[in-house]
Amino acid sequence: MNEIRNITVIGAGDMGHGIAEVALISGFKVFLQDVEQGFVDRGVSRIYRSLDKLVEKGKVPEKRYQEIKDSLLMPVVNIEAAVKETDLVIEAIPEDLELKKATFARIDKAAPDHAILASNTSTMKISEIAAATGRPDRVAGLHYFNPAVLMRLVEVVRGDATSQETIDACKVFVKKNSKVPVVVRKDIPGFIVNRVQAPSNILLQSALDTNLVRPEEVDAMLRKSGMPMGPYEIMDFTGLDVAVGGCNYFSKHVHPDYAPGKTLVAKVKAGELGKKSGRGLYDWSGGRPEIDLEKTTDKLHPMDIAAVNINEATRLIEMEVCSAQDIDTAITSGTGSAKGPMAMARSMDPEELSGRLDRMADLFNKEIFRPTDMIRNGTYL
Repeated sequence: MNEIRNITVIGAGDMGHGIAEVALISGFKVFLQDVEQGFVDRGVSRIYRSLDKLVEKGKVPEKRYQEIKDSLLMPVVNIEAAVKETDLVIEAIPEDLELKKATFARIDKAAPDHAILASNTSTMKISEIAAATGRPDRVAGLHYFNPAVLMRLVEVVRGDATSQETIDACKVFVKKNSKVPVVVRKDIPGFIVNRVQAPSNILLQSALDTNLVRPEEVDAMLRKSGMPMGPYEIMDFTGLDVAVGGCNYFSKHVHPDYAPGKTLVAKVKAGELGKKSGRGLYDWSGGRPEIDLEKTTDKLHPMDIAAVNINEATRLIEMEVCSAQDIDTAITSGTGSAKGPMAMARSMDPEELSGRLDRMADLFNKEIFRPTDMIRNGTYL
């Protein structure tokens, strides 16, 4: 399994074409597949446009670019043809569990017996996807972050039946792509990065729903502290429908407190999805919204946002999903943050942190904000 040479990327969209490009730059032969020729062609075009810029900047050798054009990139529409000689499949299709299971069942029948089948899902359980195949021991998660060419982290997710050999092979592959692998030891919704950051998403939605803050007040506060983009602007940028979909999944599989807030649900019902529709929490019709950095709020503190994420990080440690170092590596490599939540927590007083979390749990009626035993007892220090 360590001898991965040929890979197949299923789905040539935003994530799929980026994952393919990363592997091509590292010298792997890549079969890029999608359901229509137009989708495949668009993915190939986006890869070449990106490579043109990287070659121009001296980040990709001209010789490698020529190899990619001549023999490494293989665009395919037929899924059986795409996987017939593969060593590793990476699925990057829409976040629809039934669609993923049907796709994996089809791939399983056509791929060589030795091939590893991986999903780039950001939230769904690998074990559920693996159950659709006859090789659950060779199914894992390989969760890249967008844009895949730039972001360093890849979460390597162990399903209930995933073998250690499969995990080791995936780690080797990720490292050969000049990425940072972090193993998620237990198959939980959201894995590490999305799971750690999920409570702050609910905090921000709750603050909107209770009219505690306005989006620009929080974004101004955090922009002034050095963030290039505030959290509400990020919600708009990635899509309010995406945020609502993720909350619905978490509310079903993690805790009811993760249900999406009424403000975002109303926006999505009205077709106001954010940047892609021209309007969401902000008006994007004239480009990126102007935010007055002087209009900051004192109703929500940056430490409130950090605290709920730290709390969830300690919960993952208690669940033995990963170590404190794994969390900090994942957050810094996957989000660009200068400091991970556990490194931040070590400078905080347990009593003050517990009190802050209890106050937010009471204010917003969210039990997911209650401090973990690890925080109450100060064992994170």
